[in-house]
Amino acid sequence: MSNPVNKLRFGIFMPPFNSPPTQNPTTSLQRNIETIQLMDRLGYDEAWVGEHHSAGTEIIADPLTFISHVGAVTRNIKLGTGVVSLPYHHPLWTADRAILVDHLLRGRLMLGVGPGSLPTDAAMIGLEPSALRPALGEDLEVLLRLLHGDGRVTHHTDRYDLVEAATQLAPYSDPVFDIAVAATVSPAGPILAGKHGLGLLSLGATTREGFDVLAHHWNVVEAEAAKAGRTTNRASWRLVGPMHIAETQEQAVEDVRYGFDTFCDYTQRTLALPTFRAEGETFEERVAWINETGLGVIGTPDQAIAQIQRLMDQSDGGFGCYMMMQHDWANWEATQRHYELFARHVIPAFQPSQRRLLAAEEWARSRHGELDAKNGAAIQAWTDKYAAEQKDEATAQA
Repeated sequence: MSNPVNKLRFGIFMPPFNSPPTQNPTTSLQRNIETIQLMDRLGYDEAWVGEHHSAGTEIIADPLTFISHVGAVTRNIKLGTGVVSLPYHHPLWTADRAILVDHLLRGRLMLGVGPGSLPTDAAMIGLEPSALRPALGEDLEVLLRLLHGDGRVTHHTDRYDLVEAATQLAPYSDPVFDIAVAATVSPAGPILAGKHGLGLLSLGATTREGFDVLAHHWNVVEAEAAKAGRTTNRASWRLVGPMHIAETQEQAVEDVRYGFDTFCDYTQRTLALPTFRAEGETFEERVAWINETGLGVIGTPDQAIAQIQRLMDQSDGGFGCYMMMQHDWANWEATQRHYELFARHVIPAFQPSQRRLLAAEEWARSRHGELDAKNGAAIQAWTDKYAAEQKDEATAQA
């Protein structure tokens, strides 16, 4: 598969969807940890973990705490906050905690920031949805000054005060860890990513609205970066979409009978997020919503490859990382099998090693007849030579 970024990275975006809320939350969190451990063993590149405080299903309140724990039980996978809802927090403490985790992870930290996706979270601290994106823009600028050590920062808002503030630690990463801004449909995230030279997390990349504006969003990043005198790199662009794959489409559909309806009900009746809402009331209608709208894949590795290629084509130039949205559609055994199949059969289609392996196979096939005959003749010649020598020895001894 052609990919302008050359080696596409792969990972997971984990809100997490631990459903239904009747599950034991402790074992749900343990399963989230084990999911990332499995992905680490299978060679995935990144795992991003969300922050939520309400609605009963997305139960990680502090992704920095969570990934600092996961960092101790993984080896290579990079770990990101997907995302810290910046308007909920004092930027000085966000900067301090992120720098601490960067040291604990020895440079594996990625910091994703956003306005906050659950309005029930914001409502509990008196923030209106309309105030969140302006607050993100203001707070991100302050946060970046603190992370980069741009002198002491004094800043006042109606949510916090900074008085000659600075972090006492510099980041472990030089000069700073990867930072990315979340985006769904509006241009708010791309504007900030371009203005500050940051990465982009396209969380709504496969929704109808998000897919339609995919290339436009990166154009916004480039335009804002040019105005600010910054450079852009498509490798820092990450796209998110849901999938569950099995050996056959029939098996994949059967797998998701376990929890897919519960997930869809959550998006329709609990999650106040109109940009991501299931369609349909029956199981069959909801599976069609995933597969027929282009939102994702409940199917096979080949269908997953086609979906990622579709996104690459729509991006008009490529992107750096595809992240599967984590969910509890299937039971734990089928979920593990999904990640294994994806690692074995989907990831290689977008990386240089497969291209070289296929080229090596093609070259060997093109020379097969010629070299097979030569090799057979050489083997026969040595066999005949040995037989003749044995015959000569026997004659000499007679």
